Amino acid sequence: MDIVKIEKKQTLSREEAAHQLRAIADELASGNGILMERDGLRVTVKVPDEVTMEVEVEIEHDEREFEITLSW
Repeated sequence: MDIVKIEKKQTLSREEAAHQLRAIADELASGNGILMERDGLRVTVKVPDEVTMEVEVEIEHDEREFEITLSW
C-alpha cells in the first residue's frame, strides 16, 4: 500500500478550533470516514467501529500542548 501523509497546521481562534473539532467528531460519528483536504488533495479515511484514543497534555516552560490521537 502506498503511504499518504497530509499534515495541516494553522493558527485559529479557540472558537474556530472547536468548530473544526466538532466537524471531525460529526464525520467520525457518521461512520462515513473523515475527510482531509490540503492543496487540492482530498483523502477520506475510513474509520472502523472501534478505535484506540490517546490523549496527551505536555507542559514545558511557556508552551502547552494538547494532543488527541486516534489509531486502529
